[in-house]
Amino acid sequence: MTRPQRTTAASLTLDELLDQSEWFIRLDEDARRQVRADISERAVAQGASLGSFGEHQRAWFGVLEGLVKWAITARDGRAVTLGGQSVGSWFGEGTLIRATPRQSDLVALRHSRVAMLPLDTFDWLRRNRPAFNDFLLQQVNERLHWFMGNFAAQGLLDIDAQVARALVGMVNPLLNPRGERHLQLSQEELANLAAVSRQSCNAALKRLKDAGVVRGEYGGIEVIDLAALQRLAE
Repeated sequence: MTRPQRTTAASLTLDELLDQSEWFIRLDEDARRQVRADISERAVAQGASLGSFGEHQRAWFGVLEGLVKWAITARDGRAVTLGGQSVGSWFGEGTLIRATPRQSDLVALRHSRVAMLPLDTFDWLRRNRPAFNDFLLQQVNERLHWFMGNFAAQGLLDIDAQVARALVGMVNPLLNPRGERHLQLSQEELANLAAVSRQSCNAALKRLKDAGVVRGEYGGIEVIDLAALQRLAE
């Protein structure tokens, strides 16, 4: 029996990320040069924080490698996971636009590399490039819709549906703009994103596999029937 080969984890350079980003493609050449000159890269170890509640954020983030989780933790230790950001996605615009301290924590679920566009450049693009503002409006609207669904899911959905919703989130164009159906996602990471125990997540994932909705692969999970998965997540 041939053992499946491990899928190589997605990893982008700064130039590759920009060239694949819808907002960057919309910019004129002068603006693109400014972005390339100002953008930088940061490595974030597994379990380390990219941004914490109460901090003043100074950059817009894009994922070059790894997986970053949004979460809110109460004083008693209870936590709510808002979603995960995979390779190719951009996030953090809401905090910058509101110009207030962060209201959530950003944590790397695995070793990650993140692009950082400085706040000054972000604001310059907003003031001077309408195409950039159009992209941000679409992005904020999609994120609001997703978070509203997450709020409802926490109180209304069963474990299977919460796990299905976490998987749907990882193929959502907002969180996964590369459109990949093979998710380089461990069961522990999936449980973290779904905000359920690993044992409950594994049981739910088995039921989704038995239903032919997803398939387990070496190094990840593949979405087979997205429409069915979306129905389960509603």
